[in-house]
Amino acid sequence: MDVLFNSIDVRDLLSSPNIDDVNSPLSAPDLRLLIDRLQVRSVDIKSKVRQYILSHYSEFSTLFSQCSNVVSKSENLSSQVSDLIQLISDHPVEAQSKAVIDEILVKNREVKEKRELLGLLDVILELNDRLRFVKEEIKVGRVEQAAEVLRELKAVLVTSNDEEKQPLVYGLLKDEWTECFEEMQEVLLQCMDNAVWFEQENNTVYLKYQLSIRDVDGVELQTILKAMDAVGIMDYGLAKVADLMIKHVIVPVVSFRSTIVVEWINQESGNGVKANLKICPSADPNVDSIDGGGSMYSVLIDVVKFISKSLCFENSTWMLCFGKLTWPRMSDLIVSSFLSKNVPDDASELADFQKIVKCTSNFEASLKELMFIASSDGKDERLSKFADNVEVHFASRKKVEILAKARNQLLQSDFRLPEDGTRRNSKVKDDDNAESSSDFVVDLLFTSERCVVSDAASRLMKLVHGTLKDVCLSSSRVGLEFYHASRDSLLLYEAIIPVKFERQLDSINHSAVLIHNDCHYLSQEILGLAFEYRSDFPASMKDLVVFADLAPRFQMLAEEVLQRQIKLVIYNLKQAIDGADGFQNTHQMKQYESAKLSIDQVIFILEKVYIIWHRLLLPSAYKRSMSMVLEEVFSRIANDILLLDDIAAEETLQLQRLIHLLFENLSSFLDSVLAINQTGKLQESPAQTLDDLIPSLRKLRKLADLLDMPLKSITAAWETDELANHGFKQSEVEDFIRAIFADSPLRKECLRRIESRYYQAFSDS
Repeated sequence: MDVLFNSIDVRDLLSSPNIDDVNSPLSAPDLRLLIDRLQVRSVDIKSKVRQYILSHYSEFSTLFSQCSNVVSKSENLSSQVSDLIQLISDHPVEAQSKAVIDEILVKNREVKEKRELLGLLDVILELNDRLRFVKEEIKVGRVEQAAEVLRELKAVLVTSNDEEKQPLVYGLLKDEWTECFEEMQEVLLQCMDNAVWFEQENNTVYLKYQLSIRDVDGVELQTILKAMDAVGIMDYGLAKVADLMIKHVIVPVVSFRSTIVVEWINQESGNGVKANLKICPSADPNVDSIDGGGSMYSVLIDVVKFISKSLCFENSTWMLCFGKLTWPRMSDLIVSSFLSKNVPDDASELADFQKIVKCTSNFEASLKELMFIASSDGKDERLSKFADNVEVHFASRKKVEILAKARNQLLQSDFRLPEDGTRRNSKVKDDDNAESSSDFVVDLLFTSERCVVSDAASRLMKLVHGTLKDVCLSSSRVGLEFYHASRDSLLLYEAIIPVKFERQLDSINHSAVLIHNDCHYLSQEILGLAFEYRSDFPASMKDLVVFADLAPRFQMLAEEVLQRQIKLVIYNLKQAIDGADGFQNTHQMKQYESAKLSIDQVIFILEKVYIIWHRLLLPSAYKRSMSMVLEEVFSRIANDILLLDDIAAEETLQLQRLIHLLFENLSSFLDSVLAINQTGKLQESPAQTLDDLIPSLRKLRKLADLLDMPLKSITAAWETDELANHGFKQSEVEDFIRAIFADSPLRKECLRRIESRYYQAFSDS
């Protein structure tokens, strides 16, 4: 049958297979030939199909027979389905079946619910009976059995997570359980109150082992503890006893600083067995200081043993519970009342503290053996951690002391000047025996200058040097704290002094100058600290110790204070000069007196500044500051005179007299500035003249000469650049000539020459 599935290619039947060529269509003979060959091929295919069917006749016969049977069965099935549909439509069986099935389901559900209700009722009855059992057991004093039942009922009634799905009766049972629990708790706490009490008169703790519950005698103390443990109120039940032990036993043992003798007595009495813990002060109150606290720790161990045996009956769980209630307060008390007070005040005493460290470690080890503290919980090793870190505590205490001392020194400083203004010429750090003084002269480390500093700065640096010497003799942990203490002490100056002397900084006085000197001195000393001590510091600290970052802060503060003083001085001088009203009409007596008064005020202010600055300031700072102030004075007076637009002949003489008066009174100031420049203390810079330091000085001097010079001489001085070299501008010279000389051909000629000289100089440049 493959021939049926193979396609017939028309090209194979033609003599010319190129039938796609539109330019050569098929001819009639080709078409007839194609038809003949297709007919031959069709006959051949039919013959092959017939042969195939004949060769498979049996298979085709079986296939047709099966198809016939299938058709017959489908018709039969269709007939039966039609009959069933007819039967169902005539008789609705499915409705009756559904009703029966629904009824069966309802009955089953009702039966199941009744069974569940019966089961719940049984449970409720059982729970109610057990709660009644608890009440009866409490009445007859069998609290241990009642506590066990309460614990079992708690898991059912209290800690269940399905409260929303529980019936209402469970809530009622839960309320009843709560009442039973509260009654049990009240009974147990009353028993504990009767079991342990303290008599302050005899300093004795009493423990009673035979107790009574609601007229029922003979209840054991151990039974009470078991009951508390069962219902989960051990912490609550022992809290009052723990507080009693802390107040009346632990506190006296730790705070009395003496050995306490413990009497441990077991005796029979009419009320049953008792155990007494009697506290007796020792005759030797200094024994603890000798054995490193061993006696105190020994007494505390006896107390814990008493609690373990007499109260907790050597039950490790109960002991741990009692320890959790007392150990935090007990350890804090030991630290505050014993360990912290025995922290050495001197680094040389740290070795002696090792006795206390050893005794403390043994004490905590004994507490672990007695199960008073957990052996696996490092958090309970509070005393050992404190004792092991004694170096840190020592350093922290010393740091606080150092900062407190620095703070007190700075707050008590008054920056008063000595009578002669100077003191010894010595460095603070080398003068360990220096007597207390308000201020003295010191040599600066990195310059050849000396300056007067305050007592606060000298004491502060002495404290810092002493602290850093201790760093060199200490361990890394202690040394690091001392290092921070020294840094913080220096920063206290920056934080306290500018605030304390805020008012002084807003006026011209010696305190502001001393603050400037202090900051400059501290910055120099700070830069030298690392070089002086770094080699002797502990190895691990050498890379951590840094002081150089503090020096710029103090240098900036020094400059700020000085500039603030300079601005105040200049402001006051300008206010005084303003009183001259621009030096106008000084040929009139009233105006001349006003101008002379302004000059006198300027001289007075400068004399006051000179007394303070020349006495206290660094030579370089004095020269720079006084030069700035004098420059402002001279330039302001020169500018005011040059701004006058009409100057009479008599007025020129008065102005000249005022300028000469100013120079005569300021000659000492000028000499002081020049003297500092010629002392050789600033050899690193070339020698400077007063004209270099105060450019307006020669301008004002020349202006005094110009006031009585003829016009031609003034013009000649300009043409020879003499006036320009003295700081005069062309406009100032021209305005000065117009103000003094009347309009004339000569004045016009001179002004023309001055102007032409300016253009000539401009073209040459």
